[in-house]
Amino acid sequence: MEQKRRIQSFLELAVSAAALTGLDQWTKFLAVKHLKDQADIALIPNVLYLHYLENRGAAFGMFQNQKVFLVLLTSLILVGVCYVLWKLPEGKHFVPLKILCFLITAGGIGNLTDRLRLNYVVDFIYFSPIDFPVFNIADIYVTVSMVLLFLLVLFYYKDEDFQFLKWKSPKQQEQES
Repeated sequence: MEQKRRIQSFLELAVSAAALTGLDQWTKFLAVKHLKDQADIALIPNVLYLHYLENRGAAFGMFQNQKVFLVLLTSLILVGVCYVLWKLPEGKHFVPLKILCFLITAGGIGNLTDRLRLNYVVDFIYFSPIDFPVFNIADIYVTVSMVLLFLLVLFYYKDEDFQFLKWKSPKQQEQES
C-alpha cells in the first residue's frame, strides 16, 4: 500500500510539473515571438514591464556562462525534491510541502529545459521600482516556493515533522516493519 501511495505521488508530481512547466514554456515562447528585438511593453508604466532577456546565468545574474554547473545543480535539486516527495508521509499536514515540491520541480524543469535547448534562459518580466532582475514564470515558481517553505519551516512545521527525511539503515527499516 505504501508503494502504491508513493507511485501516486510521483504521478501527481509528473502531471502537475508538466502542466506548470508547459505554462512556463508557453509564456517563454510568447516572449520570444513578441518581445525579442522589440521595445519593452509597459504593463504598469514605471512599475512592471515585459522586457526580453537571454539569461546565461542564474538568479540575479550569478554564474554567467556556467551552463554545466547550473545543469548539475538543478539536477541535484530535482533529485532532492523527488527524495522528499518519495519519503513524504501521507496526510493533510504535509499537503503544503507536497505542493511546494510540485512548484519547485516545475520551475527547475522550466529553466533547465531552456538551458539545455537554448544555452540560456528566456526572461521577460521586469519590475522597475527596485531595479529587480528580469525574471520568468519558472523563477516565480521557485522563488515563491522557497519563501513559503522558509515560512512553513519557521512557523508551521516542527523539527519532528521532518523525521521522515532521516536516512535509515536496512536493519533499522527491517526493525520498523
